[in-house]
Amino acid sequence: MDVRPGDILEMKKQHPCGEKRFLVLRSGMDFKLRCLGCGHEVMAPRAKVEKNIKHIGRNEP
Repeated sequence: MDVRPGDILEMKKQHPCGEKRFLVLRSGMDFKLRCLGCGHEVMAPRAKVEKNIKHIGRNEP
């Protein structure tokens, strides 16, 4: 799956704050994501994140 830093991921499950969208800060074997609701940053394994992605939003020029 092609996920790059700067992408906004809409997940199937929501963060405890109620937001489903996360900003990708870093990608590799793990993803570093920032919740767009509360700003909390989390590190998660790539396999778990890719399984939970509903939609990838990208701002391409």
